[in-house]
Amino acid sequence: MEKHKIRVMVADGQPIFRNGLKYILKTMQQIRLVGEVAEGRKLIGLASRLIPDVILIDALLPGINNIEAIRELNRCVPNCKIIALSVHGHENKIASILQAGALGFLLKNTSSRELEEAILTVRQNKNYFHREIRNELMDIYTKCQAGDISSFRTFTKLERVIINLMCDALTSKEIARRLYISKRTVEGHRTRIMDKMGVRSIGGVITYAHVKGIYSSF
Repeated sequence: MEKHKIRVMVADGQPIFRNGLKYILKTMQQIRLVGEVAEGRKLIGLASRLIPDVILIDALLPGINNIEAIRELNRCVPNCKIIALSVHGHENKIASILQAGALGFLLKNTSSRELEEAILTVRQNKNYFHREIRNELMDIYTKCQAGDISSFRTFTKLERVIINLMCDALTSKEIARRLYISKRTVEGHRTRIMDKMGVRSIGGVITYAHVKGIYSSF
């Protein structure tokens, strides 16, 4: 029945991609396209009126700070789930998007099948990551939930501070400047943090911090 379909809104500044995305969504039996925006200034207002179940948002949507937009959407439309779309799977971008409150992250080369799977998954309040970055991120989630990764209590106060700054997408140089320590010292701490977490990337640090509630907890 139409009333049971997942209501999806699209926010993307590229007309060709947006139109292609709309066409694909209209072929999905469980999905109903309810609205679209091409730039950020209209995003919050339209979402607040339409109350979609899921929003697909371009990670570089023009006219707005997308990280702030995701936070605002979570405030204004709290039951709506957000999937960010990006051309690149840059770890800092994924980190910022996760911390802002998005549940999903897809590269724009995703298949229609994976897009549908992502929408259905986040609608159930579960994370969904593109297949190219899924293995490491989901592995970290699983280990954290099973208690197989070192707990938050094993990190020093300075390490917790650095973890938070890494989650804010700061580079080693920027962290060094913020904390009045050398870049080499920061990089040493980053290496130890990753070793303790059992991860190999900034994306892994973000996922661990997200699951364990370390972010902004020091």
